[in-house]
Amino acid sequence: MARTLIALLAAAAVATPAAASQGPLQVASKIFVEQRALDKAGAASTALAPATRAVPGDHVVFVLAYRNTGAQPLSNIVLDNPVPGAIAYRAPGAGSAAPELSIDGKTYGALAQLRVPTASGGSRAAMSQDVRHIRWRIATVPAGGQGQFAFKAVLK
Repeated sequence: MARTLIALLAAAAVATPAAASQGPLQVASKIFVEQRALDKAGAASTALAPATRAVPGDHVVFVLAYRNTGAQPLSNIVLDNPVPGAIAYRAPGAGSAAPELSIDGKTYGALAQLRVPTASGGSRAAMSQDVRHIRWRIATVPAGGQGQFAFKAVLK
């Protein structure tokens, strides 16, 4: 089962740059599992390890790295990371810009702005486990420029 979950995580980490036709934008994704440990003094620490095995309840970090390998700047880049149902979004990664979130891949915004339709015809406030797409906008990536975004999640 753990191998299946990692395959699902890997499939989720494929970003789709909306501006791919503009030039040589390379996007790579990596998935890490948070590992907690105690040192000899009993102090807790958290480290990231490549996600070779994950089980429900594990905290994971998705990292999207981008790079412009061309000689011209690229403009109006959108990186969209689908989130499968087995993943619950938690927060932006350390040092990462806050992403736009979506429950349907059509409407994006902050979590507090999103609503989920209910069976009664009304709606309720979206929760982090309702997030199905995470995206970032980049105004310009200069020639040779690079960067990365990350978000934290939990494996359901």
